[in-house]
Amino acid sequence: MALTDVTIRNAKPGLKPRKLADSGGLHLLISPAGGKLWRLKYRFDGKEKQLAIGPYPDISLSEARKRRDEARALLAGGKDPNREKKRDKVKAKAEAENTFKAIAIEYCDKRKRDGEKGWKPNTATRSEYLLSLLYPSIGGIPIGEIEPAELLEAVRKIEKKGNLESASRTLQLAGMVFRYAVSTARLRSDPTRDLRGALMTPKVKHYSAITEASKVGALLRAIDGYDGQGLTKLALQIAPHVFVRPGELRHAEWEEINLKDAVWEIPAKKMKMGKAHQVPLSQQVVKLLEEVHQATGPTGYVFSSIRTRTRPMSENTLNAALRRLGYTTDEMTAHGFRAMASTLLNESGKWHPDAIERALAHSDNDKVRAAYHRGPHWQERVKMAQWWSNHLDQLRKGADIVQFPEAGAA
Repeated sequence: MALTDVTIRNAKPGLKPRKLADSGGLHLLISPAGGKLWRLKYRFDGKEKQLAIGPYPDISLSEARKRRDEARALLAGGKDPNREKKRDKVKAKAEAENTFKAIAIEYCDKRKRDGEKGWKPNTATRSEYLLSLLYPSIGGIPIGEIEPAELLEAVRKIEKKGNLESASRTLQLAGMVFRYAVSTARLRSDPTRDLRGALMTPKVKHYSAITEASKVGALLRAIDGYDGQGLTKLALQIAPHVFVRPGELRHAEWEEINLKDAVWEIPAKKMKMGKAHQVPLSQQVVKLLEEVHQATGPTGYVFSSIRTRTRPMSENTLNAALRRLGYTTDEMTAHGFRAMASTLLNESGKWHPDAIERALAHSDNDKVRAAYHRGPHWQERVKMAQWWSNHLDQLRKGADIVQFPEAGAA
C-alpha cells in the first residue's frame, strides 16, 4: 500500500531500522533514533543499488516521488542515478568555484604574468578596480549562469553615475574574462557579444595641454614659482623637457639614469607599448636631476613618495600641483607636456617627424621604420633634446637665460 503523510508522521522508531515501502522501489528508512530518510532501491547492470534521496520532512512525500520518477527516467535512458548524482555534485562544486569573481581574478593574474604582452602595473590596477565594480552584482554567480541582461544591469550602474568611459571599459574587460572562460572550457559562449551598442558612447577625451608658445612660457614661469613640496617642483620642472608619460616619470629609478652619459634607459616593463625606451637628457635636465639626486639618490625611485622611499610619487601629485598653480583640468594636465612637445617640435620644422614620434615612444608597426628609429634618429634625438630645452628656456623669458650648446655644435 502506498504511503500517506499521516502514516509517515505517526510512524515510530523500533529497536532496529525499519522500512516503510511506497511504490516503484521508494521507501522510507526509519532509524532507531527516529530519523526518517528516503531511499530508492533499483537495479543497474544486474546489481541492486540504493539512491539516497534525503530526509523527511525536508523532502516531502510528493517531492520524494518526483525524484523517484526522475531517477527511473534516467534508468530508462541507460544511466545510473547514483553516478549522475555524483556528476551533478562535481558540476555544482566546479560552478561554485568558477564564479565570475574567481575567474576575473584568475584572468587578471594571468595578464600580469603574460611576459612582454602583460599588463603594466597601472593598467593592472585600473582593470582590477573596474572589474571589482561588478562583483556586488554578479561576482558570486557561476560564470556559466550569467545572462546578458544581468551583466548589462551591473554595468549600467556605472553608466548611471555618469562614468561612461569607465562603463564602456568595464564591459570590455568583462568580455575578456568571459572569453578567457570560454578558452579554458568553463563557458560555451561570451554573453557580451549580444551587448554591443547597449551603452552610451563616451566622448573621446583628449588630455588638456598648453601648446601656444606664449602660454608655455607663462606655465614654465609659474612652475618655477611653485611653493609646494620641493621634489614635486623638480618633477614639474623636468616633465616638459623629457615629455614622457606621467607614470614613466613617477616610476623612474636611479639605476636607469646615467647622468655621465646623459641618458635615461626605461625598461620595457614600464612602457605602455612594452618596448624599452631611451631618453636623451639635455644639460638642463642633467642639472635638475643632480639636484634631485641629493634628495633621493643614489638608489630607488627618483621621485619617491613623501611618506616612504619604497613607493613612487602619487599619480595625482603632478596634476594636483598644476591645479595649485591655478591651471584647471581643461587647461593643462601632467600628460599634456607630451602634446606640448609634439606640437611645438613639429611646428619648428627642424626635426624629422619620425624622430619626434620616437621621442614620444609611440609604437610603429612597420618593422623597417622601427629599425630606422633605433639607428640614425638617435643622434638627431640627442640634438633635439638639447634644442628643446634651450627653446623652453627662451619661452620662459625670465631672468638671464643660459643657452647650452646643442650636441655636435661647434
